[in-house]
Amino acid sequence: MANEIAIGQAEPGCKKVDPILIADNVTRQFGGLTAVNVDHLEIPRGQITALIGPNGAGKTTLFNLLTGFDKPNTGSWTFQGKNLAGMPSYKVARLGMIRTFQLTKALSLLTVIENMRLGAQDNPGERFLVSLFKPLWRVQEAKITANAESLLERFKLDAKRDDYAASLSGGQRKLLEMARALMSQPKLVMLDEPMAGVNPALTQSLLEHIKDLKTNGTTVLFVEHDMHMVRHISDWVIVMAEGKVVAEGPPAEVMKNPAVIDAYLGAHHDTDLGTMQIKVVKEDKK
Repeated sequence: MANEIAIGQAEPGCKKVDPILIADNVTRQFGGLTAVNVDHLEIPRGQITALIGPNGAGKTTLFNLLTGFDKPNTGSWTFQGKNLAGMPSYKVARLGMIRTFQLTKALSLLTVIENMRLGAQDNPGERFLVSLFKPLWRVQEAKITANAESLLERFKLDAKRDDYAASLSGGQRKLLEMARALMSQPKLVMLDEPMAGVNPALTQSLLEHIKDLKTNGTTVLFVEHDMHMVRHISDWVIVMAEGKVVAEGPPAEVMKNPAVIDAYLGAHHDTDLGTMQIKVVKEDKK
């Protein structure tokens, strides 16, 4: 697996055979605290990559920086060869790099289908002058609605089509957010703790949907604390601790890495993290 994804040895900041995202010298400080200090990072195209690390490691902060929701102190990064540093989040999304949040962002007072329509791009009806003339946007809206309904059926939310998002369970909101992210046909989907707050009945469904993203040609980068999930669906694992990347590699190798075990447990142990159930409900947001 390492030879298929990485060039040379699997180590922090190693080069990938076909990276979709490349970041260099990305730092973010909050007062005297350095939350992120990543020298070099590459995300492999067409793979499912897990970003793991102990509470407060800087994973969500890195997500926020790469997707334009926060500004770094230093750093540059490219997505499919295009420089994203300093680009606002909505422009990042238009380029095909979409993220979800640990706390879902569904618009509660809109219906499920309305939330889905909002995820579509290039809707002519969103432009003021065009919106005044229904024939100019009716056909495109019909296409958007058909795509939304297809995704809702795929995510088994079609029965909730006309319900308000506020009525959905936590797990259903996660499904809705993931489905809405796919409305723009992204090249890279970044999931921030997709399993947080999800009841066991929906966990397997979410896992299958994440694997389906890869099957359909979408690159996935996700933050997660559940080591069993990481080992089950990941092709590659990147480990952060104290803002830095401390290890990379295939799941089975990373789980046995002394530096990774040290980051989680505070001292070297003869332990395979893959045999442990490490679940943190909420990451400390910097």
